[in-house]
Amino acid sequence: MPTFPREFQTVILPYAHLFCRRVFAHVQLLLLGAILAPGKRTITSVLRIVGLGQQPAWHKYHRVLSRGKWSARAASRLLLGQLVAAFLPTGPLVFGLDETLERRWGPRIAARGIYRDAVRNSDSHLVKCSGLRWLSVCLLTPLPWAARVWALPVLTVLAPSAGWARAQGRRHKKVTDWARQAVLQLARWLPGRQLTCLGDSGYAVLTLLAATRAHATWLTRLRLDAALYETAPARVAGQRGRTRVKGARLPSLAQVAAAATTAWQALTLPVDARGQARTVELATGTALWYSAGTLVPIRWVLVRPAGEADGPFSALLSTDLDLKAAAIVTTYAQRWALEVTFAQVRAHLGVETQRQWSALAIARTTPVLLGLFSLVTLLANRLHARGLLRAQACAWYQKQAPTFSDALATVRRYLWAETLFDNSPKDTVLLKIPRHQPHIWQEALAWAA
Repeated sequence: MPTFPREFQTVILPYAHLFCRRVFAHVQLLLLGAILAPGKRTITSVLRIVGLGQQPAWHKYHRVLSRGKWSARAASRLLLGQLVAAFLPTGPLVFGLDETLERRWGPRIAARGIYRDAVRNSDSHLVKCSGLRWLSVCLLTPLPWAARVWALPVLTVLAPSAGWARAQGRRHKKVTDWARQAVLQLARWLPGRQLTCLGDSGYAVLTLLAATRAHATWLTRLRLDAALYETAPARVAGQRGRTRVKGARLPSLAQVAAAATTAWQALTLPVDARGQARTVELATGTALWYSAGTLVPIRWVLVRPAGEADGPFSALLSTDLDLKAAAIVTTYAQRWALEVTFAQVRAHLGVETQRQWSALAIARTTPVLLGLFSLVTLLANRLHARGLLRAQACAWYQKQAPTFSDALATVRRYLWAETLFDNSPKDTVLLKIPRHQPHIWQEALAWAA
């Protein structure tokens, strides 16, 4: 059995009270193996990488996910607290919400459905895929050693299809319903903190914005044909009838974008991770967005590339009317970090390679792997403070700042160097090899996907 290094224990021990003592010992081994294992993240591959390939009681490790009594939501709360304390102890917090598709097949996976595959889709070709749809909430934060904002998953929930709900005899919950619950949960976990939530056009739903705008500011895309209205005129003395809730209908944003009288202002976006900066032009205003009895005051922002008067145009909204247009655009640009995170967990943490059939194990495994992205980032941050974090470098490729692959490789090198396996036989045979050879093997294991 391995001994766990100090930095690993410091990050993991706060979760000990969620499990009984014996189960927590299994949990630590599974997390250690999930970090070290290349390729598939099955329980068997995890056991092999930590030296337990001949463990006769291997089924106990499967039961941690399929039968263990522990709360994934309580673990999410602890993870969020660790991330906030490490990276954003004060000030406003920005969260990104988005769905990701885990491609899975098989009749025993009851919650799977057929969804649009956003990764493989294009403007001219529609691709649908069988799988599980997950709504992930990520904390968007700059890191002291990275060149861009990172999206760190803190809460991930399964959002099954309407067909699954009918088969289970339950009321179907839309993705926006799950998002509403997630935002309200964040507000309860972080009392007194200012929250900003970023979402794509799928979250520009009046009922969602109206239900959560008292707890968080929303920044989303907005339809160019949205029904916008002026503020309702003040009620005058002697006026009969009920008080008006909205004023006159305003021109659509498509009409505003095409109008010659629209005032545009230039904005240079911050330099991205590739060292490139873009200049765009903005037009902004405030309005009431109204539909079917639901009303939300918003600030809208039209965005177009600099010097291109004929488009293409896009529109953003903010439920904070005092937020400046430049702040809305630069903050919303951070949402791309979510797509980077989803790509990284597939490439380096084995999402979509797990093979659980139990409904409870399915509901836990993907959120754990996404949360592992945040745990690795925490470990890498602690190793950075000790001067151990470095970017991959070779004669033909030089990185300006570490990426997640560098963070994972650093954590793996640390764990390989500090973890001692006490399962060597008494009649150990010593084999002399060149000093550089173990370093080559360690590098190969550390950089493996």
